[in-house]
Amino acid sequence: MAIPEFLRDLRSVVGTRPLWLSGVTAVVLDDQGRVLLGRRADTGDWSVITGILDPGEEPADGAVRECWEETGVEVVPERITSVTVSRMLEYPNGDRSQYVEITFLCRAVGGEARVNDDESLEVGWFAPDALPELGESATRRLTHALSGNPEAHFSFSGLDEVLAPARGV
Repeated sequence: MAIPEFLRDLRSVVGTRPLWLSGVTAVVLDDQGRVLLGRRADTGDWSVITGILDPGEEPADGAVRECWEETGVEVVPERITSVTVSRMLEYPNGDRSQYVEITFLCRAVGGEARVNDDESLEVGWFAPDALPELGESATRRLTHALSGNPEAHFSFSGLDEVLAPARGV
C-alpha cells in the first residue's frame, strides 16, 4: 500500500504509535445509480473509496484525488453525508491509526473505472441492491450516503458526558 510522504516522515519519528489522521471517503454514483467500489489490496475486502488527506488539503479535493488515483474515475462531490470516527486500526507492519472519516456523496463525471494504482485488486460498479459483502465501517458510511437524508450524520455523546471531565465531575 502506498503511504503518503508526509506520513512516512512522521512515522520515522513516532514509529508505530497510534496516530490520529484525517481520512476521506467518496461514495460515488454513476448516472444509473450504481455504486463504485474497490477491492482493497491490503485486505482483499470490497470497500468504498477512501484515503488520507494530505496536509492542508481540502477534504472535498482529497476525495476527488483519491477517487482518481485509485479508480481512474473523475467525480464531483455533492455533499458531506457523514463525519465519523474509525476504530483503532493496526496494519501488518504494526502501524496504528485512527481516522476522522469525512464521507462525501459524489457524482461520476468522467474517466473509466479501472484499477489505477497498487491499492486495489479490482474496481467495479454495483447496483445498491447487489453489493458485495462490505465491512462494518464501509457499510455504515455507504448507508449514510445513500439514505437520502440531506443532513450529515454525526454522533454526539451528550453535554453531560462531553463536559463532565472539563467540569471536574
